[in-house]
Amino acid sequence: MNVVVVGSGIAGLTAALHAHESGHEVTIVTKGDLGDGCTGLAQGGVAGIYGPRDSAAQHADDTMDAGAGLSDPEAVGVLVAEGASRIAELIARGVAFDRAADGSLQLGREAAHRHARIVHAGGDATGAAISAALVASVRRTRIDVIERAFLIDLVRVGGAVRGLRTLRDGVVSDTSADAVILATGGAGHLYAHTTNPAGATGDGIAAALRAGATVADLEFVQFHPTILASGPAFLISEAVRGEGATLIDEEGRRFVFDSHPDGELAPRDVVSRAIARRAAAQGSPVRLDATMLGAAALARRFPTIDRVTRERGFDWAREPIPVTPAAHYLMGGVVTDLDGRTTVPGLFAVGEVARTGVHGANRLASNSLLEGAVFGARAAAALTRPWTDVDHESCPVDARAHESRDTGAPAFTRAALQQLMWDEVGLLRTGEGLTHALRTLRAWSSSSSAPMTASAHEDANLLLLAEATASAALARTVSVGAHHRVDAHIPETGARSHAPSSILETV
Repeated sequence: MNVVVVGSGIAGLTAALHAHESGHEVTIVTKGDLGDGCTGLAQGGVAGIYGPRDSAAQHADDTMDAGAGLSDPEAVGVLVAEGASRIAELIARGVAFDRAADGSLQLGREAAHRHARIVHAGGDATGAAISAALVASVRRTRIDVIERAFLIDLVRVGGAVRGLRTLRDGVVSDTSADAVILATGGAGHLYAHTTNPAGATGDGIAAALRAGATVADLEFVQFHPTILASGPAFLISEAVRGEGATLIDEEGRRFVFDSHPDGELAPRDVVSRAIARRAAAQGSPVRLDATMLGAAALARRFPTIDRVTRERGFDWAREPIPVTPAAHYLMGGVVTDLDGRTTVPGLFAVGEVARTGVHGANRLASNSLLEGAVFGARAAAALTRPWTDVDHESCPVDARAHESRDTGAPAFTRAALQQLMWDEVGLLRTGEGLTHALRTLRAWSSSSSAPMTASAHEDANLLLLAEATASAALARTVSVGAHHRVDAHIPETGARSHAPSSILETV
């Protein structure tokens, strides 16, 4: 079978390697260089190794709790059942996870995990170690690699995806395939502030939408709580808080306990909103205090963070550092079954581009690398199986009938779109703000022209996804997980809503 994998993070590279090892003819098409993307930037680890008091069942429970009850239990079961095997595979491919003195894997803990069950490499360089090992594994094979090729669209023949159209060096070309595996990552650059690299513009999700694939849960955008509030976005790993660092306001008070009994180790959505509210109230960033860990421990455990914070003028071993939230991870995406199949025959999706159902309304820390490895392998294994319909109830979202103020929309620019999304479709949302955002986005869409360059295609994809995200957020009138409607009047510590998913078939 001729298989094209689009993307080269952990999900795409795992899928490509498994497909190649199963005898398929594999081509990797990637927007940048092989290995570019979010995986190589991941400071957090891979959850899935259990100590004597821990178990896969408890990992599943923590995942469901973090997902605010909206995670798919069957998908979560697959994730935790196959996690240890995928971690063992990464070790076999050359990933040197950190070890304790006795040679066993060193396990760390992060927010909303009840136990230490997370493996790291190089302290806070797990993603870089994984990416390097998988890229090296691909380079040792006969897998074809096409770098710096932009995905314009998927090609459908007789109702099935049978290839893709790309733009490379100014030339548009079509590549045929028996199956296409999307592994293009998320869409962090919908927002003015994000941890994502520049290429995270939602190209795969947008192409899947145009091809008729069902997309769900785009309203669930995870904002990482702790980004260094000085200079370009730089993530301060949740593992720092897992080791004992605290969040304090200008008076030195640990304010997150006002929102959740777990304080700094509460789910990410809770911590991010608590930080945003406190920073707004005091008119300055809150601070992350890791001084109790000591200079030697910080340098040993978090060498990358230690280096960058010092380069930016902070001695975090002596003083708390300013932090702020930023868009980090998309829980929604292209709807798939447990084997990565989408609602369009011939099209698979794995990694952040996919909505597997694992994350629900809020991703549990260190489950994303695990998800990429687990479902990347499963998609490759399913390539030769008969195509089955993906069971997902259709509930198209249309918010055009909602009334609100006129926008007086400014001229479209990417920066204007990102600021609009940050202000109205960000951490704290209202019906009025969402409707305003939708009207502005639709005004921009109606006046847009056919894209010609890669940058223009990115803008078109961001505009398409921004409208879909705002529409989904407006349709979900309750607060749940990462989606917080201020006008729903649900307290932070109150009951979580288990409302049904919002689905988009076309936009």
